[in-house]
Amino acid sequence: MVPPEDDHDCGWKAYARAQEQELLLLKERLAELEKRTYGKKSEKQKAEKLPPAVPKEPAPRSEQQATRDALASLRSARLETTTTRLTVEPAACRCKACGSTALREVGEGKPSTVIEYVTGYFRKRIYLRQTLACACGKVITAAPPARMGDKTRYAASFVAHLCVSKCSDSIPQYRLEKEYARIGIPIKRSTLNALIHRAAKELEPLHAAACAIVASAPVVHADETTARQADLDKKAFMWTFSSPELTVYKYAESRSGEVASELLGDSQGTIIVDQYTGYNQVTKPGRRTRAGCMAHARRKVFESREHAGFDEALKLIRKLYEIEARAKRENIVGSGAHLELRKAEGRPAFARLLLWARRAAKLHEPRSAACRAARYVLKGRRALRVFLTDPKVAIDNNAAERDLRRVALGRKNYLFFQSKESGEHHAILYTLVASAEKHGLNPTTYLADVLVRIQTHPQSLVEELLPHKYRQRSPPESG
Repeated sequence: MVPPEDDHDCGWKAYARAQEQELLLLKERLAELEKRTYGKKSEKQKAEKLPPAVPKEPAPRSEQQATRDALASLRSARLETTTTRLTVEPAACRCKACGSTALREVGEGKPSTVIEYVTGYFRKRIYLRQTLACACGKVITAAPPARMGDKTRYAASFVAHLCVSKCSDSIPQYRLEKEYARIGIPIKRSTLNALIHRAAKELEPLHAAACAIVASAPVVHADETTARQADLDKKAFMWTFSSPELTVYKYAESRSGEVASELLGDSQGTIIVDQYTGYNQVTKPGRRTRAGCMAHARRKVFESREHAGFDEALKLIRKLYEIEARAKRENIVGSGAHLELRKAEGRPAFARLLLWARRAAKLHEPRSAACRAARYVLKGRRALRVFLTDPKVAIDNNAAERDLRRVALGRKNYLFFQSKESGEHHAILYTLVASAEKHGLNPTTYLADVLVRIQTHPQSLVEELLPHKYRQRSPPESG
């Protein structure tokens, strides 16, 4: 006997359906947390199988050619080179063919290259300053050597190495203290801290000038990440604002939009950010145009790729990135040809992505990860399509995220900043080290030179010492 259909509707049935839906959401969130904790972090996908291109047969590379290439790369490396002459042992000075001992020397000799490791060292240089005395009792002393500030025994080169080790290599002071002790000079951690803060204070005018230049840039990347402050119960934040010329860091005890507003003010142009509302103040009418980050959108779609139809969205986003890769190969990035390429091929792909997002948002439960991914695309559609109208605007905000990697690594290594002042000083050093690396400068050499020159450099011309305009006059004094 077939039981009658349960077609009644009551409060308990609605309650059961709601509980079932809540349970499904909790299971989905648990699976998402497990994926983030134990799953793979990479978002790479297997490339689509295309007809194989006809490969060009590479010329066979002999062992002799490989050896010659290796030697050529060693010669081009900037290494201290010494030459040692090795002679043939007297017992071996006899021809193996005829036994003759009348051998003549051929050329300068056959070179053999060996790369050695030489332990780093400190050098103490003592300057004897001439002192002249007059019969009237007046004493004249030669000027002291150039150094970072007054009354410090540590040269600018030492302080520059310390700052770069901390802000580029993310090495905490306690490890540097151990390393310096192994080299042969014990330096207290408190002294290292004092030198870092002193360098930041000396370089503060450069940071202020860099902030002004980034604020006037037509296109700016911006992002922020958490930081720990020892005397603060809540999280602090390190912000980054990047232009083609410079990368600026700002430290704040909150995630308030006042940080971005204070730096960028009423400047106009484009700012590339995620959907965080803290940037709303600088994207009001009459200020900057907000451009979205396609990498953020793709990440959310990728996390829900097990749902039907999400592979279609990933293929469309891949198409947009293939257009950017093609522009780089053809060396047309930022040009009119790049814009035409985006219009011809990027706009149709983006339109199809929006159609997919509208369908996906209707198919999935509003609180599910799949629906949130689709709504992220729909909510930010105006910002996400800005790159299709301006060839100078990047498709994503990965430049700012890369700039924050040094902050994230430092957060793991040296854990926290001692105070707000410490965070602000590190932001100054981060700015100059990152900007120097952006322009291919050796940050240690750059800081060693600038820490001395800024002592006497005119305040009105301080921009000349920023990495994008920097020209080294002469090697910094090592004293």
